[in-house]
Order: sequence, then structure tokens, then C-alpha cells
Amino acid sequence: MVGKITGLFIVMDIKFIQNIYLALTKQKEHILNGGTYMIVLREIDRDNFYDVIKLSVTDDQKEFVASNLFSLAQAKAFPECICLAIYNDEDIVGFTMYCIDHEDQEYWIYRLMVDAKYQSKGYGKAAMELLIDRIKEDLQHRMIYISFEPTNVGARHLYEQLGFQADGRVIDGEVVYKLEY
Repeated sequence: MVGKITGLFIVMDIKFIQNIYLALTKQKEHILNGGTYMIVLREIDRDNFYDVIKLSVTDDQKEFVASNLFSLAQAKAFPECICLAIYNDEDIVGFTMYCIDHEDQEYWIYRLMVDAKYQSKGYGKAAMELLIDRIKEDLQHRMIYISFEPTNVGARHLYEQLGFQADGRVIDGEVVYKLEY
């Protein structure tokens, strides 16, 4: 039963209320190793700007992704880029940047990074699911592109799990994958 009327109050099933809240706030609740975590994408503003810049991947991953400082500067020069902070509840755990590319007018996910201390917890996948859902709200597009270094096996695995497939191109040394929906 979703809810029942008792006197003047309606008692609602707590899971039902949580699901409505998640849908309205565009958050994703995930269960990992028996615990739950709440991933949300938030705008970058004066309150979290410095925290975003402090995020960093492991040393062996730095060749795969530009720094967040560079990405924020790029977004200033390329105003079509949208930068978002990735949060687990109130903890900032990562960064992403996407846009409708100026040249081909298609959606591209330019950046995805999860801070080294928050990796291997499912946050990157959860953030990508949220970002893909956000992009899919634009009904005039049916494709999302992403590119990555060919030696970045972790990225390839994640993107393939999410349904991305190689489109046969290599741009600036990076393999291009696409998600048709």
C-alpha cells in the first residue's frame, strides 16, 4: 500500500516518498556493499569553485584527463560547455563537463573525473547515469559522444557498461564512442 488515511493525516510509505524526492531533485540513490549513497550533479559557483579545483585523480591517471582548473578555463572560452560538480550527499567527489559541440552540434561529454580518494565506489558510473539522463531530456538529439585515451581501460569499461560503442573515429589521439538512444 502506498499510503493510508489515519484521521486527518496520510501516512505514506517511506520508500515511495524517497522515490518522489529523488525524481524531483534529479538525484540517484545507489546501494553499494550494503550501504547507500546519494549522487547529485550541482552547478559550480563561488561556494564550491575552490573545492572543484582541489579535486585530483591519481598520478597515473593524470595523462588521461585535463585538470579541473583547465576545464573551467576552457568553459569560459567555450561558453557552450556546462561544468558540474559531482556530490555524494554533501561531499564533493568529482567533476564533469559536457556541451553541444560547436562544430557538429551534437552532445559531447568532454570530462568526467572522480577524485582519487573517492574512486572505485561507483560514483563515476552513477554520475554518468545522471548526466546521460539530463542530456536525454533534450528530445531534439538522439546521440551522445565521448572520447578517451586508448590506453584508459577503466574508461572504456565504464562507457561500454553504460551502452557506449566505438564509432570508428580517433580524434586528437582519442578513441570516440557514441551512445544512441
